Amino acid sequence: MSSDKPAPAPLQTFSSPHPVTGTDADRDLGRALVRAWQTDGIFQIRATTAQQAATEQALAASRAFCARPLREKATYVSDLTYSGYVASGEEETAGEKDGSEIFTVCPDIPADDPRVIERWPCHGPTPWPSAAYAHAMKRYMALVGELGQRLLRLTALGLGLADPDHFTRLTAAGWHHMRVLRFPPATAASARGIGSHTDYGLLVIAAQDDVGGLYVRPPVPGEERGRNWLPGESMAGRYEHDEPWTYVTPVPAVFTVFPGDIMQFMTDGALLSTPHKVRLADRERYTLAYFHEPAFNAVARPLEPAAPADHIHYGTHFTSMFRRCYPDRITTTRMDADSALKTLTRLHEQALHPA
Repeated sequence: MSSDKPAPAPLQTFSSPHPVTGTDADRDLGRALVRAWQTDGIFQIRATTAQQAATEQALAASRAFCARPLREKATYVSDLTYSGYVASGEEETAGEKDGSEIFTVCPDIPADDPRVIERWPCHGPTPWPSAAYAHAMKRYMALVGELGQRLLRLTALGLGLADPDHFTRLTAAGWHHMRVLRFPPATAASARGIGSHTDYGLLVIAAQDDVGGLYVRPPVPGEERGRNWLPGESMAGRYEHDEPWTYVTPVPAVFTVFPGDIMQFMTDGALLSTPHKVRLADRERYTLAYFHEPAFNAVARPLEPAAPADHIHYGTHFTSMFRRCYPDRITTTRMDADSALKTLTRLHEQALHPA
């Protein structure tokens, strides 16, 4: 299979029950989801009527925003939070500029919130371009967030864990966020949208339009997968030109779902973070990448910790990943000026040793 040309492959597609109560049917479905991830690295979930309506509204609102002049879009940034606009080429993967144009939506925290006043890193209001855009994004994220909670309960059941809330206990008030991505048409000079990478969080739920361009790398026996949560280790750019890669054919009214780095960490590698990349098509493409995450001050641990220090403090992890992506962004600059990393160190210690 060529990594440069679409080679359609059917993905396993499921319907999510509501609610997930731990029945035998839930356990069977959970095991099927886990097997799909372990085989393909990804599966699809059928969208409900309400979810699909919210998806279409969010995509339409995003197309309208991206059609605005660059000088206007570039004003929707914040020095407190990594929410806001990211121009094409501002983000890099493995040292190469990505073609994606992005609007990032992190938790929208009012300026008078105590966490903002105390200068918690990454906390602050989202620089929304309009109230209508905020409404569309928040509605979409709320519906997909409910799906995320159900999928995590099913994952716990599928892994045979005694506690179905093993993951959702961390994500009930999670630092859920989203990246709206617009990809321009390919040119004679380049068809690169985003280079090969894994996502740093727990669970990725994505919706794409009908254009297509996403490729995922299934688990390969014996292949080393980087641990992005450790300094000096990264999957960025790895195996980008090595087979196998699966082209994710656009299918109406489905979400594509795959694990991130924290899922790999928490399951001791039973579920691997899925490498993926994007190639540009002959016309522009939009996708909504939602990340269902632990709470900012939550501590994630593997199923069998090797040592008491074997953990990921989510707020530290998130902040580190975004600082690495955007070393020159105004948010990073202010974080350094405000000594916000000292606050982050204090939060980390408090999370490990609560009073």
